[in-house]
Amino acid sequence: MNNVQTESCQVIGIAVRTTNENNQAAADIGVLWEKFMKESIPDAIPDKMDTTVYAIYTDYEKDHTKPYTTLLGCKVKNLDHIPDGMVGYSFNGGNYVKFTVKGDLTKDLVINQWLKIWEMDLGRVFTVDFEVYGEKAQNPSDAEVDIFIAVK
Repeated sequence: MNNVQTESCQVIGIAVRTTNENNQAAADIGVLWEKFMKESIPDAIPDKMDTTVYAIYTDYEKDHTKPYTTLLGCKVKNLDHIPDGMVGYSFNGGNYVKFTVKGDLTKDLVINQWLKIWEMDLGRVFTVDFEVYGEKAQNPSDAEVDIFIAVK
């Protein structure tokens, strides 16, 4: 875990409004990932910067215990052309704590780190948190994923 500054960016992808209450997010986000992969959403995103996939958590009603929006998408040069059925978001940069997890994505690697994060006193601001699935995440059984948590 280390402190980093991030820059502003724009992302296009698909989103769902969900909550961690009653494990609803586990179901909703699983369905979102399935749609993202099955429908080859990354291939349909115009003006992509690269093939890195971002899982973004934003529009928090209060904190991680209340509703929020999850977006799966890719960074883009602009939001001029958002395909039907997709959404575009513009995010400001800021102060973040970065966690890197390594291991098997099919064995709850990322959610297990989130369970730890929820218990930490990080000074979270609940603006935009995100996961980065780059080249090192291509092999699901031996993946590396970065998780960025917005802090004061």
